[in-house]
Amino acid sequence: MSDPRHVRTARLWLDEPVEADAPDLLAIHADPASWRHFPSGVVTDPAAGATMVAASGRRFARDGLAYWSVRDRADGPVVGRGGCAVPDEALDADVTGRGWWNLYYRFDQRVLGRGYATEMGEAALRAAREVEPGRPVLAYLVEHNVASRRTAERLGMRLVWRGPDADNPDPDVVRLVFLDRAPDDVLVTALAVEGMAAEHLVV
Repeated sequence: MSDPRHVRTARLWLDEPVEADAPDLLAIHADPASWRHFPSGVVTDPAAGATMVAASGRRFARDGLAYWSVRDRADGPVVGRGGCAVPDEALDADVTGRGWWNLYYRFDQRVLGRGYATEMGEAALRAAREVEPGRPVLAYLVEHNVASRRTAERLGMRLVWRGPDADNPDPDVVRLVFLDRAPDDVLVTALAVEGMAAEHLVV
């Protein structure tokens, strides 16, 4: 098995975050343009970058995989954060103790349109299947974020849930859940943890 802490694709360097990455990670997540589809998600905590670094380190140690810092030059700045990680609440809710992988991608606005999210996502799915293939991979997104939805579809994920976005201040926003395999009990658990009703399953 390749080292999931350090993955190389055709154009990207995907690495376990280090302390020096914190300012770039904060800048990406604090940019309102990065959250135009979910404005209340803008990060305002100045310590958030360091928190992201620590969270990835803890999850790599616990699960063998977590979100990477993404670069498009070996010695360049961080241009994104993404990958597959097991949410803490997934382990708390799943009686098997295995949980599920959450696929995440967020990039500096200056590199959008280059296909980096898809390239990183492909590597993340491969890594998740190497590290723990029994864990399904879920991706949560809002319906009006068309670019994010297209990324999930390009990655071969299937829409399995569509319904209200319970935590969104905008009551009209619709949440979508994509899955990398046929729905099972783990999906139902994941939806329950997120406050999503099973009647909105798309099968």
